[in-house]
Amino acid sequence: MLIQRTALSVAILLMAGGYFSVRFRKLTVGAAITGVLCGILIYLGIGDAGLALLAAFFLCGTLATIWGRKAKIQLDKPGDSIQRKPGQVLANAGTATILSCAVIVFPDYKAVLLAMTAGSFASATADTLSSELGVLYGKRFYNCLSWRKEAKGLDGAISLEGTLIGVAGAVLIALIHRLFTGDSAYVLILVFAGFAGNFSDSVLGASLERRNFLSNDGVNFLSTLFAAGITLLLISVF
Repeated sequence: MLIQRTALSVAILLMAGGYFSVRFRKLTVGAAITGVLCGILIYLGIGDAGLALLAAFFLCGTLATIWGRKAKIQLDKPGDSIQRKPGQVLANAGTATILSCAVIVFPDYKAVLLAMTAGSFASATADTLSSELGVLYGKRFYNCLSWRKEAKGLDGAISLEGTLIGVAGAVLIALIHRLFTGDSAYVLILVFAGFAGNFSDSVLGASLERRNFLSNDGVNFLSTLFAAGITLLLISVF
């Protein structure tokens, strides 16, 4: 009964958050519904840690998207839409939601699946921060495949400054995981997974997205999935 009441309270809290996100034009109605459903599933599988990771990503992504908006528009690089759509929600939180559902089915593997979830959010946060803030603070941009200089804002064009900002986002997610689990052994693994997922996003952007074989949402989802896989691989090895 206590679990049911807690889950109900979380659902109400998420719905309230969804309402205000729509009210202040951070999410479309469809994206808010999608986000609430993902949040509920993440909570049912992983608990408070999952909600904290989701909230950290959402807040960082929202602030990074808003930050320097006028400058981005003047640069003709407005970045992601401020009001996010359902596809964007699933692209960034879909992997975490799938892993959380796996915890419900396989509760004995919760610790590993939680770490993989954190790895996926580390990648999503790193990618969002590096792309949204890198275009503002990056000095020199290079194609991640050819390493030739390119214009800022192109798919797969990266900068040192943007990469470091992305790493900082991954560190934040790793520390939140550390806060809830008390296990510092995963911190470096999650930071690396976030970096690797972010870089894989750039590789997919420079190759498949530029050729219109993948959408930006598809690239984002695959990069979070890759980061979760890297997390599992590093846990298995170390």
